Amino acid sequence: MLSLKRISIVLACASSVVVFSFFKANTNEKYDVAKLRQLYSSGDATKWPRANVDANVTNFSDIGVLGEVPYPADNQPNDAKKELGKMLFYDPRLSVSNQIACASCHDPQLGWGDGKRVAFGHDRQTGNRNVMSIFNTAFYKKLFWDGRANSLEDQARFPVADHLEMNLDTKEMEKKVQQFAGYKPMFKNAFGSETINLETILKAIATFERTIVSPKSRFDLFISGNAAALKDDEVVGLHLYRTKAGCINCHNSPLFSDNQFHNDGQTLWGSANEDLGLYNITKNKADVGKFRTPSLREVVSTGPWMHQGNFPTLLDVIHFYNSGNPAPIQKKYQGTARDSILPTTSPILKKLDLTDTEKQQLLAFLQSITTTPRRLNPPTNFPQ
Repeated sequence: MLSLKRISIVLACASSVVVFSFFKANTNEKYDVAKLRQLYSSGDATKWPRANVDANVTNFSDIGVLGEVPYPADNQPNDAKKELGKMLFYDPRLSVSNQIACASCHDPQLGWGDGKRVAFGHDRQTGNRNVMSIFNTAFYKKLFWDGRANSLEDQARFPVADHLEMNLDTKEMEKKVQQFAGYKPMFKNAFGSETINLETILKAIATFERTIVSPKSRFDLFISGNAAALKDDEVVGLHLYRTKAGCINCHNSPLFSDNQFHNDGQTLWGSANEDLGLYNITKNKADVGKFRTPSLREVVSTGPWMHQGNFPTLLDVIHFYNSGNPAPIQKKYQGTARDSILPTTSPILKKLDLTDTEKQQLLAFLQSITTTPRRLNPPTNFPQ
């Protein structure tokens, strides 16, 4: 792993002195804020300071501007399909109670989440995990915290059938949609046929969800050549993100997620809130406590954070990672048969020794990859 060297930059202002403190890779060149601004806003990522990438990181790709949305060959988009998917996404009749829609838990004004620790579902039951934002889900290889779905088309069926969410068998949901004659011309325009079935319902919803993509953030503008798009503390926060703070190890690529699964010390093993994550799907002992890396784009708008929503502020998240992610094990289970699934925290995670100033600079950078919440007008009249 690259060694780190502390650099303190003191900028004198008219009314105060602002201290920027950050670390850089151990090279011969020392960077001040002006130099960092020049390098990162050059429009050429090859000129950026080298990222501090842990030896355990695989398939590393640096952060950058998001590319075009990928669509599967068997579900190419058209405007009619997007509008149909939006209608279905907001239609509460896809639930057994006729009161819960996909949009009930994915609100565009709440970062396409619900703002709760865990969601309310059918009969006001609460789930076990925090609702994931659907921002930029088109770029994920696996869906859900535990990766149980392989595509957005696959994902769309799970909330409908889940007894804690919409609680409606997918075949029954298919029959309900077929009963509304007003949907037939919409399916005709979207798919070329009035036939309504589970496959086309899921494809339409998935097509709409692929339109939920972050607009250009101030970070995107900055690295594309607009040197004034970020403030000094945000520029330093960007450098911290790629070096001392270690965020880049898991939250890399233009998505700000490595599309992989890690145990970050939140299995809560042996407690009432224990969650084994990916292991529940694969039954592979190496996957105990692993969860999918969420994108950090729009992260300021998607709280509370982590898979159980136990972190009410982003500063709490930074404190947690700064501590090295201690994962206490309930001693009452040690030496028992449960030791066979004892979780192991990722070796990528280490104590960071961030200063209070550096934590605030990191928070400032996260703001720069969060855009202004957009108002989306939901449908008012559903097909009858």
